[in-house]
Amino acid sequence: MTDLTQLGVKAIRDGVAAGDFTAKEVAEAFNAAVAGAAQLNAFIVATPDHALAAAEAVDAARGAGDDLGPMAGVPIGMKDLFATKGVQTTAASHILEGFEPQYESTVSQKLWDAGAGMLGKLNLDQFAMGSSNETSYFGNVISPWKSKDSNAALAPGGSSGGSSAAVSARIAPAATGTDTGGSIRQPAAFTGICGIKPTYGRCSRWGIVAFASSLDQAGPMARSVEDCAIMLEAMAGFDPKDSTSLDLPVPNWTASLDADLRGKKVGIPREYRMEGTDEEILKSWDQGIAWLKDAGAEVVDISLPHTKYALPAYYIVAPAEASSNLARYDGVRYGLRDLPDGAGLQDMYAATRAAGFGDEVKRRILIGTYVLSAGFYDAYYTQAMKVRTLIRQDFDNAFGECEVILAPTTPTASFPLGDKLDDPLAMYLNDVFSVPASLAGLPAMSVPAGLNSAGLPLGLQIVGPAFGEQAVLNAGLAIEQRAGFTAQPEKWW
Repeated sequence: MTDLTQLGVKAIRDGVAAGDFTAKEVAEAFNAAVAGAAQLNAFIVATPDHALAAAEAVDAARGAGDDLGPMAGVPIGMKDLFATKGVQTTAASHILEGFEPQYESTVSQKLWDAGAGMLGKLNLDQFAMGSSNETSYFGNVISPWKSKDSNAALAPGGSSGGSSAAVSARIAPAATGTDTGGSIRQPAAFTGICGIKPTYGRCSRWGIVAFASSLDQAGPMARSVEDCAIMLEAMAGFDPKDSTSLDLPVPNWTASLDADLRGKKVGIPREYRMEGTDEEILKSWDQGIAWLKDAGAEVVDISLPHTKYALPAYYIVAPAEASSNLARYDGVRYGLRDLPDGAGLQDMYAATRAAGFGDEVKRRILIGTYVLSAGFYDAYYTQAMKVRTLIRQDFDNAFGECEVILAPTTPTASFPLGDKLDDPLAMYLNDVFSVPASLAGLPAMSVPAGLNSAGLPLGLQIVGPAFGEQAVLNAGLAIEQRAGFTAQPEKWW
């Protein structure tokens, strides 16, 4: 039999439906792969029973001749930011260790309803704050990739580093991610997989541990563009429990996938040729331009003049919202409580947060509280929100000239763990290409473009207009077909 762990979402779903193998056989194969990959530290909690129960339900439904869901028989990894009923949900933070929600997030429930099963809860940067998966209370995730030049452990990207590592290492066919400033796209680029952040509001945020509410958006991470489209259809949809949810029908993106880009225009933003970008990244960008021309697209030069202000604006807006959202972790209602002898209420708050939050989370709470404080609100937060509006207008103007925008996903390939840990600004610069689309709430996808000279994956990013997921997926498919990316990490774990 084929090694089932080499199969993606569509191949598993179709194989189960055709009777080539059972959903239970798939679940058992991936459960074994998860158990054998402990060195990667991709999972905080494994849930083999959940995967098996879902698989047995699919097999029973098939045996009874019932219609199967679009994700039937596909076991997936669930980023540990999504509330899962009766299964620990921590956001990779000590302050939520042991918390078992009595409810299910909307996105995870939609996936279970579509026939998917859960292999476990995936590791991430604490509260989704980080670009290398080194801020987790449960230890950092290690990328399954190794450089030709060194045996150093590499960053899988962040914050969805557990998701990217699991999909890339073939211990999950797909996984959920969340993207606030690049946390689906950057790890996808680092590990040679696909990942799409849909338009803000496409997927419900209800039941997802909040970081920055006006930016957070769930999305799929998988091995192909088509697998991402299938999974996104299952995840998306209006939710009355989320006031920012889009009350729009979910398009059939999979059926409309088309790599023929004749008559389409692709914008190349001149401001993205930034100083400090790796030369091999720029070469892969040029290659991507050639691939899209080959697919029939016309390439046009565009300007996004406020790009240089995107990162500073993001690191005001996101921490400000985090400061507000994380105020609920106080040791009173749930999660960690640190109560020193003779302590009063304020002492308990302080002790709980000091023990429960990691350094990066504390840093962002402090920044956010500062920019929201009385003397600085107008100087920082109000100005950042004005910049955000200008960035959105830049994109609106650009999409008057083109259907999609092509850019690098990251300024470099993956780097060794520990390399940027002592320099937060260097770490934040990882998000320089991904943050603008997040601030504007636009759909954006990373697809693998090839390997660099050290044998590490590089990603290309496609950004579309609001509700333009189809255009993004189609351009991604055109690149995927021409890149012919089949590389996968050699197993060392």
